Amino acid sequence: MLTTLLRTSLRPYRTPIVAVLALQLVQTIATLYLPSLNADIIDLGVTRGDTGYILRTGGVMLVISLVQVVCAVVAVYVGARVAMSLGRDVRASLFTSVQRFSAQEMGRFGAPSLITRTTNDVQQVQMVVLLAFTIMVMAPIMLAGGVLMALRENVELSALLLVVVPVLGLCVGLIVARMVPYFRAMQKRIDAINAVLREQIAGIRVVRAFVRERHEERRFAVANDALFDTSLRAGRLMALMFPTVMLVMNASSVAVLWFGGRQIAAGDMEIGSLTAYLSYLMYILMAVMMSTMMFVMVPRAAVSAERITEVLDARPSVVEPERPVPLRERAGRVELDGVEFRYPGAEEPVLHDVSFVAEPGRTTAVVGSTGSGKTTLVNLVPRLFDVTGGSVRIDGTDVRDLAREDLVSMLGLVPQKAYLFSGTVADNLRYGKADATDDELWSALEVAQARDFVEALDDGLASPVAQGGTNFSGGQRQRLAIARAVVRDPAVYLFDDSFSALDYATDARLRAALAPRTRRSTVIVVAQRVATVRDADQILVLDHGRVVGRGTHAELLATNETYQEIVWSQLSAEEAA
Repeated sequence: MLTTLLRTSLRPYRTPIVAVLALQLVQTIATLYLPSLNADIIDLGVTRGDTGYILRTGGVMLVISLVQVVCAVVAVYVGARVAMSLGRDVRASLFTSVQRFSAQEMGRFGAPSLITRTTNDVQQVQMVVLLAFTIMVMAPIMLAGGVLMALRENVELSALLLVVVPVLGLCVGLIVARMVPYFRAMQKRIDAINAVLREQIAGIRVVRAFVRERHEERRFAVANDALFDTSLRAGRLMALMFPTVMLVMNASSVAVLWFGGRQIAAGDMEIGSLTAYLSYLMYILMAVMMSTMMFVMVPRAAVSAERITEVLDARPSVVEPERPVPLRERAGRVELDGVEFRYPGAEEPVLHDVSFVAEPGRTTAVVGSTGSGKTTLVNLVPRLFDVTGGSVRIDGTDVRDLAREDLVSMLGLVPQKAYLFSGTVADNLRYGKADATDDELWSALEVAQARDFVEALDDGLASPVAQGGTNFSGGQRQRLAIARAVVRDPAVYLFDDSFSALDYATDARLRAALAPRTRRSTVIVVAQRVATVRDADQILVLDHGRVVGRGTHAELLATNETYQEIVWSQLSAEEAA
């Protein structure tokens, strides 16, 4: 997965990658050439007392060192830019993929995991790319060049490499093999901590109201300790790796000095050659050690790449039609014909054979007990889910055949949970209509019974909104969400239990203000409160995903037992009548 991801993501950066490879090649050749020159200074300059030779060769070494430094700096700079660009591109691809997800895919991955994949997992891959351009590219060149230069200095001593390099590679391989499962577990532990933190931050009021701080501390401690234990085990193995490498390197140095000293005593080797050989041995082992660092990072990055690719390869269950049907009419007539919806893996459908027509200029209300499928039904119209049976049509065209922009332009959705984005009040209202004027915004706020409290804010429409709208009450958030839909002036209004946080008086005023604004639009209202739906032109009663009644309030009250139970649980007989 890591190779595939990198091959795809790095394709636009082939030119700078080639430049990095060339620079690292020049730098490594320069590095390998320096010990040979140093050996010549010792053997041909120092031992013979030739100061001129020492100065000339030393000058050449300075020039080569300068070239080495310049190449190294430029290579790191270019490599870092490519690595950061890769991270930017992958994060953008993840964001784009998530934006295309339906509610089904969002539920499958979960928000905490998607956040971890977009941040921590991308960072792991990005770090590997950075190290690859600074270390991994140089390591094989240095290893191969070091071996050749060592053979050039002394073939007999090079027999040590046949023992040292395999021993070092075996030690590293065994340690890395044990680290991979821990790295995979670490990413899941990070997901778990994100999930607990999101719950605790979002539900802080509930936690404090029920004095459950200690319980939440214990929950977090469990997730935190799990990550700590896994990280500690991986860290212990990582800590074992470097002493192992250093042990092999130092033992190799001792062996070279021992056997090389014997050859010098026998007159078969010069002192400068032994110094150069020792340097080349260090370069070879340093190359292996640098590769070791990559072996530490690559397994974790491979796990991260697998998680990233899982999101990028996920095919949304709701897809754009290949050949969208143009929407000729924009009356807003909504028709559900034999609709069935079943969640993946579920034994029973959530909705069974639901059929009804919502006409423009009329209000259709949907009521039912909790879990009867009301919200699922509303979510089928904007294609947050796709039906698994039957069809949903707007103005005679199946919503699955419409371009998403055409479909969304027809709808004004107020979801069950009124969510506001960080910014200003005006920014949030213009989510409904980007070019709306201030007058249009105030008009929508007046309809939604929100004008009074917005005017009371210090900056009015320019007043700040915290993430999620947490600086407003539940009722205020709900009214702002309704105003956001009203600004859009859509052909179809979808209210998913959008009046639940309002008191009865505000609810009544809001519905009265909405009536003239929506007189030409189709209005579909999901509600638990009977007072909200009693004036609807058509009321559908859902029970376990089936339509068990339809009609006006008076008709259903007289004939439908399920509706009677809902009404009498909220109103007295006199109020219901």
